[in-house]
Amino acid sequence: MTFYKEQHQVQANLTGKTSKRGNMKLLWTGLLILSLLVLSACGQDSSNSAKMVEGKVNVVTTFYPVYAFTTAIGGEDANVINLLPTGVEPHDWTPKSQDIVNTSKAQLFFYNGAGLEGWVPNFLKSLNSDTQVKSVAVSEGVKLLTAEGDDGHGHGEEHEDEHADEATSEDVADHHTDPHTWVSPKSAMIMAENIKNSLVEADPDHKAGYEQRYEELRTKLETLDQHFTDELATVPNKEIVVSHQAFGYLARDYGLSQHAIMGLSPDAEPTGQDIVKLAKLVKDEGIKYIFFEELVSDKLAKTLASEAGVETMVLNPVEGLTKEQATNGDDYFTLMEKNLQNLLIALK
Repeated sequence: MTFYKEQHQVQANLTGKTSKRGNMKLLWTGLLILSLLVLSACGQDSSNSAKMVEGKVNVVTTFYPVYAFTTAIGGEDANVINLLPTGVEPHDWTPKSQDIVNTSKAQLFFYNGAGLEGWVPNFLKSLNSDTQVKSVAVSEGVKLLTAEGDDGHGHGEEHEDEHADEATSEDVADHHTDPHTWVSPKSAMIMAENIKNSLVEADPDHKAGYEQRYEELRTKLETLDQHFTDELATVPNKEIVVSHQAFGYLARDYGLSQHAIMGLSPDAEPTGQDIVKLAKLVKDEGIKYIFFEELVSDKLAKTLASEAGVETMVLNPVEGLTKEQATNGDDYFTLMEKNLQNLLIALK
C-alpha cells in the first residue's frame, strides 16, 4: 500500500506542471525503450536464436568440443546448433525450454556422455512425443577412467590417481566416471569417428563429404597426438597440479600424473587439509607452476601457489571458448597447442 500512496503523491505533484510532465513523459518513454532493449539482449543465446534448415541434417550439440568436431565433419551438409553459449562453463549449465523445442525438431542430438551432462536423461524425456531426433553419446568406445568420491554434480566422482582402474562405457556407471574425454587427442579421435558415423547414417546421400572431412579432422588430431607424444616424452618432470580434475585422459595418454585441487567438478571445495597436503607435494616434487583455467575462478589455484611459493599458469580443459578466444579465432587445436607449450614450460 505504501508504494501506491507514493505513486499517487507523485502524480499529484505533477498536476499543473506541464513542462515537468512533458519531461517526465520523455524520461519514462526512454527508460521503457531501454528496458525492452536490455530484455531483448538478455534473451538471446546461441540456441534460442537457432533455426532448423531444410535440406540439411540438423544437429544439436551440448558444448564446444562436440560442436567443433561436428561442424568440421558436417561442413556444408549439416546445420549444427550448440546449446552452450560462449563463455559459459558446462558444469554449471542446464537447458531451457527453447532448447527442448529446438532439439525436438533436429535429426541428431550429440552429447559427450560419460556422465558430463547429468541433465540429459530428463531432457530427452521432455522432447516432443513426435520427435525423430536420435541421441548419440559421442564418447562411446573411449576407455573411461573411473573415479572415487562424489562431487555432487551427477557427472563424475573425484579421482586422485589418473592411473586408477579403467573400463569401457558399457560397464562403468556415469557417477563413477571422469567425463573429460575430449582433452586427450587420442580420445578425441574416437569421438570424431562416432560423430562421422552418425552423420553418415542420418544423411547417407552426403556420405562422401562426411568421410572426406572426417579424414581431414582425423589427420589433424593424429598430428596433435604425435606432437604431444614426442614433446612430453622428453620432459624431466611428470607431475602436474591443476585446479579442476579435467586432465586425467591427457595424463594417462601422455605419461603424466595429475593432482587436482577441486576434483572433477570445478565447484568442489577442497578442505584446508587438502591445500596443505598439496602444498607439501608441490614442494617435495619441485613443482614450479599450479595450473588454472579461464572459465572458473583462479582463487584456489592462487591460494595454493602462494602457500607453496610457486607461480600459476593456464591449462585449458577446452570445455568452451571465452568471448575473447572466440573473437581471436581460437579453436580446439590452437588451445591444445597452447596447453602443450605451457606443459613444456612447467615440466622442464
